[in-house]
Amino acid sequence: MGNKKILSLAFLMLLLISTVLYGCNGGTDEESEGDSGETGDEGESTEEKVLIFGRGGDSVSLDPITVTDGESFKVTKNIFDTLVNFGEQDTELEPGLASDWTAADDGLTYTFTLEEGVTFHDGTDFNAEAVVANFDRWAAGDADQYPYYGSMFGGFGDDEGHVIESVEATGDYEVTITLKRPMAPFLKNLAMSPFGIASPTAIEEQGDAFGDNPVGTGPFQFVEWNRNDTVRIEKYDDYWVEGEPKLDEVVFRAIPDNSGRLNALLAGEIDLADGINPSDAATIEADENLQIYERPSMNVGYLGLTNTREPFDDPLVRQAMNHAIDRQALVDAFFEGRGEVAKNPMPPVISGYNDDIEGYEYDPEKAMELLEEAGLGDGFEMELWAMPVPRPYMPDGQKVAEAIQSDLAEVGITADIVSYEWATYLEKAANGEADAFLLGWTGDNGDADNFLYVLLDQDNIGSNNYTYYENQELHDILIEAQTEVDEDARNELYMQAQEIIHEDAPWVPLAHSTPLLAGGSNVVDFKPHPTGSDKLSTVDLNLE
Repeated sequence: MGNKKILSLAFLMLLLISTVLYGCNGGTDEESEGDSGETGDEGESTEEKVLIFGRGGDSVSLDPITVTDGESFKVTKNIFDTLVNFGEQDTELEPGLASDWTAADDGLTYTFTLEEGVTFHDGTDFNAEAVVANFDRWAAGDADQYPYYGSMFGGFGDDEGHVIESVEATGDYEVTITLKRPMAPFLKNLAMSPFGIASPTAIEEQGDAFGDNPVGTGPFQFVEWNRNDTVRIEKYDDYWVEGEPKLDEVVFRAIPDNSGRLNALLAGEIDLADGINPSDAATIEADENLQIYERPSMNVGYLGLTNTREPFDDPLVRQAMNHAIDRQALVDAFFEGRGEVAKNPMPPVISGYNDDIEGYEYDPEKAMELLEEAGLGDGFEMELWAMPVPRPYMPDGQKVAEAIQSDLAEVGITADIVSYEWATYLEKAANGEADAFLLGWTGDNGDADNFLYVLLDQDNIGSNNYTYYENQELHDILIEAQTEVDEDARNELYMQAQEIIHEDAPWVPLAHSTPLLAGGSNVVDFKPHPTGSDKLSTVDLNLE
């Protein structure tokens, strides 16, 4: 990919005075007129503000309800709005397409008052009937179609665990949702990216092709998608929030190699880059033309062990894997002070975290003893799946896999590293085809339920529970925790749940990271969100 770091003077001048590749990052462009300014000063430049966001991989689909990956949500967050929003850099609840809501004392009924005068990008009206149509669509699906819906609401349609009893339009701009049982994280679930409200008309017209031609009410509307290259979205002039968006266009450009992405930023080919290697932070911080961002940490990277595949159907083997891997060495080598060793499936910033649990120590001898007890004293062979793209919780999946491979060899386990294109990797892992796989999770709503229930409950096998781990006692505790509204009681239940998970060891938790992004000095008001889904409606570019 190699953009040259040293450019000839002539080429550099050309780069600075021309409208380069969608007009990005011309921090010293002498042809810009006046101040781009956020207040619309008279001297504002007439040049279009086009931000190019370099990322590690392509989206899987642009229909948010069908996907679970951050690269898809990175785009859909800006095309679709949700009923409820999160705060600018936290998961506190704020109004969205619903300007207000009330909850009944029994926790079973929620009434939402909707914004009026909002239109979808196809010109059709947003109203209560549109909200009902979206919920009807989601509830009529299954885990293969809409994995997040089942994960967050306990199933579909008439499933016993499905928590939503009904969704009704009780006025032109009023929706009432009735639950079968109280659900503490219900509103936070609704604020998550998968539940962006889509145009019912566009869904009906496009059918299965909707993911290639998304239509929402968000600040930007879809323009085009060149697979494995770029997704282009442009300002929606009739966006319902006054003064937003400030950018005319956003281009999401896939650059899988971290170094290639950084070089593109240094060369002025992109304005923002995520997946910055911790080892490159000092270079960025020393460059006055760049700025570095820390995404608030709310994630976990892990090695999943598919519990239905031999020998990982034996908890002794899973415990041995936990003792065999030197997690501190991984954090030291690949996170460079921007991460901490994980011992639980959720990060310490989440309420209900159990700090009393003692993590599995790096102890190869103990690992070999457990393998001997499991009848595998001579070791075994396995496949170790390495992620093909950098993610916030895993800066370099291939190198992490190689380090784990070396650790496992020390205890007699021969791991053959394999990988696939990102969408295929996720699909095959969700189907239970991996022995062991590197993956991770960035929290969607700041609630323990979003880690423990979504990733490890038996309800979510085949969707977000890639390990196919099931434990009835754990399931009962997690459902009780969902239903419990007292925060202290919920936290106690989640602490119990983490003890069970620790003993059963369906994962090897690896690290909680502080993800890094970088941008040109001309980028204004970009504020990374802990969920990893960044709404760009308030971001601006200084074209001066």
